[in-house]
Amino acid sequence: MGNNSHPINGLMDSSLQNLRSLVDADTIIGEAITAPDGTIIIPVSKVSFGFVSGGSDIPSSKEPELFGGGAGGGVSVQPLAFLVIKDGRVDLLQMNDNKTTADRVVSMAPEVIDKLGALFQKKEKPAREAKTAGDDPQAGTEIHIDL
Repeated sequence: MGNNSHPINGLMDSSLQNLRSLVDADTIIGEAITAPDGTIIIPVSKVSFGFVSGGSDIPSSKEPELFGGGAGGGVSVQPLAFLVIKDGRVDLLQMNDNKTTADRVVSMAPEVIDKLGALFQKKEKPAREAKTAGDDPQAGTEIHIDL
């Protein structure tokens, strides 16, 4: 061939460039959606893609040699969760119902820690605050874990 570039390089570059145009950061962490009540919802997805290319120089009595090749690729976008931001609180709503107990415990850990922290803060209030006979230091604190 006259130049140092092989046709397979152009084939691969073209295929990868087209795949890149399909997958960008907005595909993984989607654009924020604002609901009428001010809630912000951000989709989170898993993106997988594969690529294959191949070619062969075909011997020929003529110059330049013949080349035959092909390329292909595929992209898969799977929604995983939604980040929900409302009233200064951020929640992760996961789409996968096939979670193990360990996955559920790990995903609930931040909420449990927040609620335990609130419980201990209520117990640490100074004794100078007036209490009525019906005061319960744990009232209003609820810890709920679905396993």
